[in-house]
Amino acid sequence: MAAVTVVFRNTGAQLTPWHAVALTRGPAPPCDFWDPRLSCTDLSTRVADFVRTETLQHIALFDKCKSFTRAREIQAAGLYPYFKPITQSEDTVVVIEGEPRVMMGSNNYLGLTHHPDVLAAAKAALERYGSGCTGSRFLNGTLDLHERLEIELAEFFDKESCLVFSTGYQANLGVISGLVGRGDLVFLDKLDHASIVDGAKMSHGETVRFNHGDLAGLERKLQRVPANTGMMIIVDGVYSMEGDIADLPALIKVAQKYCAALAVDDAHSVGVLGPKGDGTAAHFGVTDEVDLIVGTFSKSLASIGGFAAGSESVIHYLKHHARPMIFTAALPPANTAGVLAALRVLQQEPERRERLWVNTRRLQDGLRGLGFEIGPTETPIIPVLIGPLEKTFLFWRQLFDAGVFTNPVVPPAVPPSQCRLRTSLMATHTAEQIDQALEAFARLGKELGVI
Repeated sequence: MAAVTVVFRNTGAQLTPWHAVALTRGPAPPCDFWDPRLSCTDLSTRVADFVRTETLQHIALFDKCKSFTRAREIQAAGLYPYFKPITQSEDTVVVIEGEPRVMMGSNNYLGLTHHPDVLAAAKAALERYGSGCTGSRFLNGTLDLHERLEIELAEFFDKESCLVFSTGYQANLGVISGLVGRGDLVFLDKLDHASIVDGAKMSHGETVRFNHGDLAGLERKLQRVPANTGMMIIVDGVYSMEGDIADLPALIKVAQKYCAALAVDDAHSVGVLGPKGDGTAAHFGVTDEVDLIVGTFSKSLASIGGFAAGSESVIHYLKHHARPMIFTAALPPANTAGVLAALRVLQQEPERRERLWVNTRRLQDGLRGLGFEIGPTETPIIPVLIGPLEKTFLFWRQLFDAGVFTNPVVPPAVPPSQCRLRTSLMATHTAEQIDQALEAFARLGKELGVI
């Protein structure tokens, strides 16, 4: 039995584990309970009033939880923007708090979450395979759907092989921690996604970070590494908070000069960049020179999951060493089938990507014309600089009340004076919806002194 001490109020008397068992399972011990301070009368009235000693202990680990009040203060002010439950979704319009809002914060770039082919494929897989795989890819969880998806993704990205993960986050964790071992180094752009940072932490190698886009600084760090050291450089293809594109041609020159593997996280590039929506490397025409392409299914491919595509030998190795893939349940059948369908629609309907870029230019030009600062974005990710945190939350709330949903980006993701509202476009946004958002931005920008 686990050690539990029970303290009686007022008397200071204690029950040992033996006493606790006696009270609940066996005959009562003598009335004095081996403690002259506790009479039989005391016992009958006080046993229901005991407290466990763990309630009297100070658990330092939870001090941070009790002192974390900032979110509750923002909630009390009515400005809390997170965990807003969507009760209905109709592509570009969602219902939150009983009201329709134009969704300007989704990563559903091609608008495929409601495509009839995607929904039909998911429903058919649900009927054929059930609701889940209930096991790891490594053991009983691999479906023929997973292997078909891997084949089609490898073909799409013009790589020899591919491995499907249960989330995009796990794909980065698996690739980095699976390949970067003791004595190896992994080089990260300081604006890389959190999943890349966490993958580096999970590996047994050394992490080296360089300033965003500073390839001269990266090269200086590489110069200090002894010869024949295992090295990986990994960057976002499109940076999720800025919307700018990694300079892959220049990165390739640096990586090849120092014999480092180059990996690109194409989470925000698939379906957006490239001649057929095949990502950043294809956008620059350097697919053969990028060693690994990693990505997610939770954006243009309208579901959840992730992948890594590369040479057959590297993918084979990851199948047997990527712990985030081996020790978690496989991607469910409906999601896998939906991704397969979305990948095919992406290729069959290139006009969706064309509409996405028309919408992107409309919002970018509109915001810049109004006087907003949107930074160096080159993609459908358009951050609107607001400034102080309080003003950013107020701007978000008033946009929300005006029927436009955006995402606030605040510290520690950005410096305190650089808070922003992150917007992102979909192929299925109408010109009228974009103009509605621009009208709301214009009015509130003037009222709040942002423009």
